[in-house]
Amino acid sequence: MDNQFAIDVTKIREDARARMQDGPVTGDYQGDTKRIIEVLNDVVATEVVCFLRYSQHAIAATGIDRTQVAAEFREHAKQEMDHGLRAAERVSQLGGSPDFDPATLAARAHTEYVTTDETDLQRMLKENLVAERIVISSYQEIIRWIGVSDPTTRRLMESILEEEEEHADDILDLLG
Repeated sequence: MDNQFAIDVTKIREDARARMQDGPVTGDYQGDTKRIIEVLNDVVATEVVCFLRYSQHAIAATGIDRTQVAAEFREHAKQEMDHGLRAAERVSQLGGSPDFDPATLAARAHTEYVTTDETDLQRMLKENLVAERIVISSYQEIIRWIGVSDPTTRRLMESILEEEEEHADDILDLLG
């Protein structure tokens, strides 16, 4: 069994020079670039909607536990925006245009933008926990779909998923 690693550096160099305009997308890339860009733009929309919902809840929160809950919502909002920007950067790396169009964000997002005029922190926490669970399930499906075809996007989504699971755990703790 000859399992020796061999690489044709000359061919790789020639290909790199001939296809410089393709940036990080090499001839060995196995993903459906167009579809991955579409999926990532939906992730961008989802994360921006989550950022907006958490931000609104952080400001609207009142009551005895307001300080702790609002601080958690602000932290989650910051992380959600970071997730959206990371997904948008990957869209750009793949040769696409990140879609931050406010007119279509809510329609493309996996979660809903749920506001409340109420000061019910329990309801806010529950709405955010539902949203986190939706995102967790959606992102798990995206990761399975990507498989080995695009390791960089898969790792990005796995990293975001890990933080979304932490958000769900944090909220569950606050619901106590």
